[in-house]
Amino acid sequence: MKYRVLGKELTVSAVSLGCMGMTHAFGAPSDIKEMTRLIHEAVELGYTMFDTAECYTGILPDATVAYNEELVGAALKPYRDKVVIATKFGVKHAPDGLLTDSRPETICRSVEGSLKRLGTDYIDLYYQHRIDPDVEPETVAETMAELIKEGKIRFWGISEATEEYLRRAHAVCPVTAVQNRYSMMARWHEKLFGTLDELHIGYVAFSPLANGLLSAKYDQNDKFTSDDYRSRMPQFTAEGIAKNQDLLALLQKVADEKHATPAQISLAWMLCKHKNLAAIPGTRKSERLIENAGAADIELSPEELAHIDCALNHMEMSDVFGGAKILG
Repeated sequence: MKYRVLGKELTVSAVSLGCMGMTHAFGAPSDIKEMTRLIHEAVELGYTMFDTAECYTGILPDATVAYNEELVGAALKPYRDKVVIATKFGVKHAPDGLLTDSRPETICRSVEGSLKRLGTDYIDLYYQHRIDPDVEPETVAETMAELIKEGKIRFWGISEATEEYLRRAHAVCPVTAVQNRYSMMARWHEKLFGTLDELHIGYVAFSPLANGLLSAKYDQNDKFTSDDYRSRMPQFTAEGIAKNQDLLALLQKVADEKHATPAQISLAWMLCKHKNLAAIPGTRKSERLIENAGAADIELSPEELAHIDCALNHMEMSDVFGGAKILG
């Protein structure tokens, strides 16, 4: 495993683990004991950052709620001083989108709840999960500064940040990382990279495999249950799969040249383009965990990256899921 520095001093594994799908969004939650073993395996492979959020929940077979933070915190307890736990505040799920609330009093309640569920005295990286249109960035940043002073969090970040919001927040309390969607199919945040380099802020890429499509493990015969978000994502429709064949063929060609897999090339592409970037693919499977970790060792030259980018710029592909609507 190779490592990256987010901000000025937070070192994390280049490939880290997004834990959301273990309990949330991808069908019924997995067995907690199995996911605990998977997290332990990730630590042994060199993964050091584990990403969760207060709103990642699911219903277990016995009708109890599976809190992702509880799973992650308990699994990482034996390794607490060796890992980075990242969690998020400020979002609740609603039928038609996301409800945001980043008022200082809400943040203070949220951090106490997350600390309790994680079973820890501090959070390494605490993200504002989505921008709240009703709360100024300076107000959020002031609250983060106070939490850092109190020792409840070490660093803070913003998920789905815009440049204006980021600059205003960073001026009050330095931001360590943004966590934005990024993949070969979702490149709209690339315009932020110059600003991040200027401000010495890291980038954490979520959904780096376009929710799994870029692993090349799915085709038009795959079906998802209604409680699996992929059942409503445009890249997984039969039409979407058909439109993305050129993209998948490009990935397979480069993978063959590098003796790698399409998923590894998808991750290596972003890791080799941006030295201050870490990716957080999620998985419930040991073989995928090992496969994703291997992406950190793949080198793509500037010429190879330019060739891939040129192909992407001129290639037809389907729409890709861009996130739930913010309801305010």
